[in-house]
Amino acid sequence: MDLLKVLIADDESRMRKLVKDFLTRNNYVVIEAEDGEKALDMFFSDKDISLVILDVMMPKLDGWQVCREIRQESKVPIIMLTAKSDERDELLGFELGVDEYITKPFSPKILVARVEAILRRSNAFAEEIPEIGGIRVDKAAHQVYIDNEPIELSGKEFELLTYFIENKGVALSRDKILNNVWNYDYYGDARTIDTHVKKLRSKMKDKGDYIKTVWGMGYKFDV
Repeated sequence: MDLLKVLIADDESRMRKLVKDFLTRNNYVVIEAEDGEKALDMFFSDKDISLVILDVMMPKLDGWQVCREIRQESKVPIIMLTAKSDERDELLGFELGVDEYITKPFSPKILVARVEAILRRSNAFAEEIPEIGGIRVDKAAHQVYIDNEPIELSGKEFELLTYFIENKGVALSRDKILNNVWNYDYYGDARTIDTHVKKLRSKMKDKGDYIKTVWGMGYKFDV
């Protein structure tokens, strides 16, 4: 199983190292950003980030603005770190969709426990894709079953099928599929979608017919 990836954004290198050391020790992959702009760049260029830890006070963009930008595109779990213990800040954080709010100084062990609890909750929600047409998607385990038999899919094929199922009955353009499955600023040939759909249909056998071609536009998942 791949290790979960966490993004820590804090302008204090000492704080980043402390958090990274404890999370790495607990089998997480940690990437670091020293300001808000870099945090956003890293988040939107890496589709594998499972959780974000943001310091409130950062140069270029503060933690609140980074949180707002992420929330426009993603429901990834977010933990906010702050040196202030202000109820108004805490309320603002929850209004913006922050999952946890931790005041400095804090115990690294407590932070790790919070990270694990949040990821358990988010994975539990991720499993809730109803079975459709004999297809079951277990997002937490990253596994697809067809008529209760597991099938082997690549990471992108898994994400593509999940995206189709979550948008069943909706005609999706190739550009929209690229923006949501590959990356919001992916500049590759949109025909890469056709290649992945062809492979996905083949692996799904007769269930591959559920992925309908919408000529001149893209695809639609319909049972």
